[in-house]
Amino acid sequence: MSENRGSRHKPVEIRLKRAEKALEIEFDDGKTFRLPAELLRVESPSAEVQGHGPGQRTLVAGRRHVGIMAVEPIGNYAIRIKFDDLHDTGIFSWDTLYDYGERQDELWRNYLEALKTRGLSRDP
Repeated sequence: MSENRGSRHKPVEIRLKRAEKALEIEFDDGKTFRLPAELLRVESPSAEVQGHGPGQRTLVAGRRHVGIMAVEPIGNYAIRIKFDDLHDTGIFSWDTLYDYGERQDELWRNYLEALKTRGLSRDP
């Protein structure tokens, strides 16, 4: 398990869909998720987005059209996604990607609600 860093889920295939601005990930349990670039960008596990502690999370607005330029493996446990807005500091573990897939509807709902509450938009 050390090479997976304790991941409960491991992808068997990752497909970058540049034209559709999405990442498709098939996991070893048979589940497949299609994660939009915008969702991955605004939920990036980077300190820039998540902060360094409780209550420090940053709401990222204006990313409706963000795309993915590249996906880089990080060992056997994660990927780094290079977005076309030049954000590339988030390390997405297998478990994080699986969690985002499972909770995609909830994450979108919370994101859209937060934008509305702050008077912000998905548009640049």
